Amino acid sequence: MPDDNKPLMIDSHAHLDYPQLSDDLDGVLARANAAGVTHIITIGVKLSTADAPKAIAEAHDNVWCSVGIHPHEAGNEPDAANIDAIRAAANHPKCVAIGEAGLDYFYDYATPQQQADSFRAQIAVAREVDLPIIVHARDADEDMAAILEDEMEKGAFSGVLHCFSSGADLARRAVAIGFYISFSGILTFNKADELREIAAEMPEDRILVETDSPYLAPAPHRGRPNEPAYTAHTLVKLAAVRGRQPADMAAITRANTLRLFNRMDLSCKTVGS
Repeated sequence: MPDDNKPLMIDSHAHLDYPQLSDDLDGVLARANAAGVTHIITIGVKLSTADAPKAIAEAHDNVWCSVGIHPHEAGNEPDAANIDAIRAAANHPKCVAIGEAGLDYFYDYATPQQQADSFRAQIAVAREVDLPIIVHARDADEDMAAILEDEMEKGAFSGVLHCFSSGADLARRAVAIGFYISFSGILTFNKADELREIAAEMPEDRILVETDSPYLAPAPHRGRPNEPAYTAHTLVKLAAVRGRQPADMAAITRANTLRLFNRMDLSCKTVGS
């Protein structure tokens, strides 16, 4: 069990099936638990590998999963825009979200049209099955905001801009349509002043924390593989940015995470059980 004095946190976005974590999964989960991270959502990035995060979620009571197609994979996955295939893959008792989906123009692994088609298909499934969508956005702020606003006009859906590192305008427009904003270890980076300003202004009921592990380890662990235990460093920085105590910020982000991912069942109290 975590130390009773530690804030209790949820890592809302990790990739536990990636080898940097899966090769020592028991250790990763034990360290997370010791740090006060009581629940983890492990994220799907391809339909062709969706069984891996599902299996981890099945094996651990306090790990949940998502199913989706990352924008980098939108040109590779044969069912990247296949609504029936996405819906079928998400039909799992531990699946609490669709994604990660979205737009990434930093790399050209898939064309903007392929990314948009896959993103819109995943939004359609999220809307239909009433699951939130986990959104990846990089160097695509205007197109991202336009798609989110256009799709919201077709019918309501919920979601989160994960590992947020975009501009303030996208954050504001996303929150305006009811989205959440999730902050990762980037918040602790020396040159992330603009991101910290965005984190300070976001509505209190719309902010989450995550690791995006094994990537983007926060200070003081930069240069190492990230893992869910390090959620605590982002939480402490977010608390400082917003003038809150870490325990209060943990309670706020925990409540927000459970409101968004409302199919999580917290009847079990420790990860790795």
